[in-house]
Amino acid sequence: MASLKISVSVDSNPYDSKKLTFTVNSLKFASISLFSGYVNTNGALIVKPFFKLKHIRVSRLETEVLDTSESKLDDFRTDNLENDVAIDDNLILETPNFDRDFHKGRVNIWKRFRGSKTVKKNTKRDFNVRRNRNVVYKKEQKVSADGVLEDGTVVDLNFDDVGPELSTDRCNLILEQLEKSNDSKALRFFEWMKVNGKLKQNFTAYNLILRVLGRKADWGGAEVMIKEMISDSGCELNYQIFNTLIYACYKNGLVDLGARWFRMMLDYKVRPNVATFGMLMSLYQKGWAVEEAEFTFSRMRNSKITCQSAYSAMITIYTRMGLYNKAEDVIGFLRDDKVVLNQENWLVLLNAYCQQGKLSEAELALCAMREAGFSPNIVAYNTMITGYGRVSNMDNAERLFQNLKEVGFEPDETTYRSLIEGWGRAGNYKWAKHHYMELKKLGLKPNSSNLYTLIRLQAKHEDVEGAIKTIEDMMMIGCEKSSILGIVLKAYEKANRLEMMSSVLEGSMYDHVLNNQTSCTILVTAYVKNCLIDNALKVMREKLWVDPIFEDNLYHLLICSCKDLGHLENAIKIFTCMPKSGKGKPNLNIFCTMIGIYSTMSMFSEAEKLYKELKNSGVELDMIAFSIIIRMYVKSGSLKEACIVLEKMDKQKNIAPDVYLLRDMLRIYQRCGMHEKLVDLYYKVLKNGEIWDEEMYNCVINCCARALPVDELSRLFDEMVQRGFAPNTITFNVMLNAYGKSRLFERARKVFWMAKKQGLIDVISYNTIIAAYGKNKYLKNMSAAVKKMQFDGFSVSLEAYNCMLDVYGKEGEMDKFRSVLQMMKGANCSSDRYTYNILINIYGEKGWIEEVGGVLMELKECGIGPDLCSYNTLIKAYGIVGMVEDAVDLVKEMRENGIEPDRITYTNLINALRKNDMFLEAVKWSLWMKQMRL
Repeated sequence: MASLKISVSVDSNPYDSKKLTFTVNSLKFASISLFSGYVNTNGALIVKPFFKLKHIRVSRLETEVLDTSESKLDDFRTDNLENDVAIDDNLILETPNFDRDFHKGRVNIWKRFRGSKTVKKNTKRDFNVRRNRNVVYKKEQKVSADGVLEDGTVVDLNFDDVGPELSTDRCNLILEQLEKSNDSKALRFFEWMKVNGKLKQNFTAYNLILRVLGRKADWGGAEVMIKEMISDSGCELNYQIFNTLIYACYKNGLVDLGARWFRMMLDYKVRPNVATFGMLMSLYQKGWAVEEAEFTFSRMRNSKITCQSAYSAMITIYTRMGLYNKAEDVIGFLRDDKVVLNQENWLVLLNAYCQQGKLSEAELALCAMREAGFSPNIVAYNTMITGYGRVSNMDNAERLFQNLKEVGFEPDETTYRSLIEGWGRAGNYKWAKHHYMELKKLGLKPNSSNLYTLIRLQAKHEDVEGAIKTIEDMMMIGCEKSSILGIVLKAYEKANRLEMMSSVLEGSMYDHVLNNQTSCTILVTAYVKNCLIDNALKVMREKLWVDPIFEDNLYHLLICSCKDLGHLENAIKIFTCMPKSGKGKPNLNIFCTMIGIYSTMSMFSEAEKLYKELKNSGVELDMIAFSIIIRMYVKSGSLKEACIVLEKMDKQKNIAPDVYLLRDMLRIYQRCGMHEKLVDLYYKVLKNGEIWDEEMYNCVINCCARALPVDELSRLFDEMVQRGFAPNTITFNVMLNAYGKSRLFERARKVFWMAKKQGLIDVISYNTIIAAYGKNKYLKNMSAAVKKMQFDGFSVSLEAYNCMLDVYGKEGEMDKFRSVLQMMKGANCSSDRYTYNILINIYGEKGWIEEVGGVLMELKECGIGPDLCSYNTLIKAYGIVGMVEDAVDLVKEMRENGIEPDRITYTNLINALRKNDMFLEAVKWSLWMKQMRL
């Protein structure tokens, strides 16, 4: 057996709890019986009435006292819970010094209201006395036969020497001491007890080992242990088992686990006690777990258990989260459940009303608090002052402040802080500054909110000197300089006085800005945001930090900020004032941003200069750069230059265009009529296997309609519809035109009705279908489409009239031709040059030269004048009627009017000469054509 030493001191008076002292140096064996009211020390029962025990509270707001039968819980009492109920954001939650003689240690503030006094022990001295006393007693004690000291303390346990003959009580005694000193040995001894059959209905052993598992956070092992208690050991579960685990969760702030053990407790039909609800609600208050708190609170009320701290916690949670209606519901429950309110409850009620601005209700609660025998303390006064400050009722706040001093309380930091905040909300700089100075005179410290309030008022009243002193105070209390800068910036921005920042920031603060990259960025960004470009550039010139990459990024950030705010001139000013890069290579991001800005301002020459500088510097462009440059050329109308950039991009193998650039490329190739490029790009995109969106489908169909076969176009359109994408009006019109040109009128009709069903039919849709019918000489269908156009509420367009004139004229339907002209006059539809060209062509084909002359005269009277097509048509008409000389004169007239003849002009003239047997002249003009390479 291992050698054992004993040390114990038991006073002869068993009823004095202060004189029963066990050693601290060695492992304890003293176990407390499961039966309340008795203490079992080394096998001897000592009667200890519980009314003699004195509860010690830690928090000023915790008042819950357990029933005597439930006070033993893993050496844990609910009145030892540390309560975190916050009376107000600006109040310091510390023990109120009612009579200015309270210690900062563990005190019972409520005894002050019961007329009792509390004297703080010198715990360090008592501990040393007990330790020295135990050393003496250890020398006198002897080792018992089973390896345990006379007082039940295990000093050095050798498991090989422990025999199975030990009694269950003796095993529990050893386990209790091991649990307090060595977790691993306690677990090992517990396993020994299990092997040797010492756990049958041994509730005490399981409760002890659950403490160990809770400390080790072995929650899985704890759950297994609970099941083992029921199945293997035949123990009956009660609240103590679960309270042990909930207490471990409470100490470590494990909200979810605490809730889980509570629900398991309910699943096992175990009735919680007051301590259970006290711990859980305090835990939920720390974690602001509303749902779990509501569930637990409702179970408490349903169980008819009254836990005063639970009501306080529930009200505090609701108040902190702004759920004031629910907080008042809980206040109503206090009345309904006939709860005798303690000091904590009254303070929480005051806070709930003050947070809502219901100061009349708060005054009533304060009166009721007095009637209940609780004198208002400094916390109550501070809560009321804060409440009045929130509603800017500073007269009443000052009244309470004076009353506080009259009744003998000394204002504390919270009092002055609340007054400063209240006067700050009221916008009264004079009184806010007065209380701030009083706070400093008393050697108290303001909080960050006070300093922000003060700096905000100083910014508003342009008190530069005061702001400088406030900044010094911020640094004195240990605020980070970067945080100070943020606070000051926010205050001056809100007051629209940011231009004064250069006067406020001086000395070490400005040195910090010049040396710290982050603070420098914050300041210059604020300047740029408020259009103080000169201030920002001054800081950038004077900065002391050196980081070229960071500096480039900062300039880019400033330029982008100006762009986003629409201050493009400021962006140009920043760009022109930038220092030149030492390496001589421009920053790609900055240059691309500036190209975009110059393009937006239609300063295309400046934008192109930047592009050329990038190209000459050898900087490799990325996809975004190419996109910006291409859009710059498109916007300027230089499509050829845009195509050159696209060719350069194709040669750079590492560029993969995104969907936006692809759409730009498709539009450029379409506008340039580069059908081969369109086809190549289309199949390249298909090969990539990327999933298209609705806009991509519309863009491809609209741009590639003339480049792709109608079958491929039709397949693409059907795929788009099947995928649930909606074609736009342009897409519908493009498909109508493609089907019309290919004489696929059945498909065209389906597309037309689909578009009409979606409400996407417009005048162009009717013009397209009318032109398709006319071109293919479906005169009846064309006429029916015109009538349908009118029936659907669309006026017949000039394009539709021109189409009908052209078709009827070429088909020799002159009656219908004339009726269309009458319709145009009746509808007051003005003719355009295309109308006159059609008339000239039709009249010329008929040889009606007088009508041609009339049309030509009308054309000139309208101020429109003939164009190239008009002249070509006239030459053809003059040739038909044999007016060759007039035809030749038209060529001269064209040149005089600045219109250069084309191949059709000369072809019509040569045909006119041949028809009139002027072959020699025809040959001359033919040779002229060859010479002109037409």
